Amino acid sequence: MKNRFGSVDEVGIFEMTVGGLRPVANPSGAFLAGRTAETAGSAVTALMEGTRPVLVEIQALAARSGYGTPQRVATGLDQRRLAVLLAVLERRAGLSFHDLDVFVNVTGGVRLVEPASDLAVAAALCSSVRDRPVPADALFLGEVGLGGEVRPIAAVERRLAEADRLGFRTAFVSSRSRVSGPVSTVPVAHVADLASRLAA
Repeated sequence: MKNRFGSVDEVGIFEMTVGGLRPVANPSGAFLAGRTAETAGSAVTALMEGTRPVLVEIQALAARSGYGTPQRVATGLDQRRLAVLLAVLERRAGLSFHDLDVFVNVTGGVRLVEPASDLAVAAALCSSVRDRPVPADALFLGEVGLGGEVRPIAAVERRLAEADRLGFRTAFVSSRSRVSGPVSTVPVAHVADLASRLAA
């Protein structure tokens, strides 16, 4: 519901307690609670909920398929977007998913709508298929095109400021992004670059 005294772009996040609804002071911390950074298949991105950046964890699991047709299951992510990203990673980054069941989950019940989370989904998939965790203090921001190129996104500085507040020190961003700040950025031009960096 629109609060007539507030901006239409503002989003409030509340939790239900025995005493009623209470505002969540740190939504990003709540969504990342319980995250195990040493687990392969986990990557963090920053979404814009109105004007507020919120950090969320994306989990991916790629496992050997026991059936003829591998499963593709996505929770919090459009199934077709997952299919596109898998095809791009296979064709442009040389990763094979043709005989693997793939499961992707966005924690906290959040739904990914903006394409800014593409790079994080790709990172989680790369991490899972190779069984190698991504850096624990890394954030992934970027849209992935059909050619495998990583495109810049809007409000990068605001997202990085939220990441810095929660202790993230590295951000994988498009090589075409022009950003500066306390978070060290790793320029990524193509998903093949991302795959090679995560394998190093």
